[in-house]
Amino acid sequence: MTKRAETPSVPRAPRSDRLALLGVYLNDHLAGAMFGTELARRLARSPADPATGETLKALATEIAADRAALLRIMKDLGIRARGYKAGAGWAAEKIGRLKTNRRLLSRSPLSPLLELEVLRLGVEGKAAGWRTLRELAEADDRLDAARLDDLLERADRQSGTLERLRVEQAARSFGTA
Repeated sequence: MTKRAETPSVPRAPRSDRLALLGVYLNDHLAGAMFGTELARRLARSPADPATGETLKALATEIAADRAALLRIMKDLGIRARGYKAGAGWAAEKIGRLKTNRRLLSRSPLSPLLELEVLRLGVEGKAAGWRTLRELAEADDRLDAARLDDLLERADRQSGTLERLRVEQAARSFGTA
């Protein structure tokens, strides 16, 4: 007879702690939003071609707007934005430029590819945050469910656009285009 592994139950946070936990969660997403905004802007400044540049500029504008939407949601919930977390996201993007790419002072042909991949991962993380808030909107009227649905739809579109750009860039980076 085999014994079933029991999954330990996770205790539910007391009501007074839930807002504090949500504050930590949203401030972590704010740090990611700062990272993503900076990375999107940098990609838009150095596109592989003019058509890609226009798409990246539009994406950078949307990603910055998504960050502003997160800040508004935090304000509506009475959650204070922690500047040090946003600053950490900004600094992480700058430090990320120092990756080992076999070139010290110039961009590698892999730089745009890797940056598109990282940005897409960030958009997927942002979408996960919107989905979490969308679930919470069912019980918290301070959260606008329709607005969160719009933000989720935009994140899905952004992810698709970034995947298309990533595939195109992979072909350029490895000389198959």
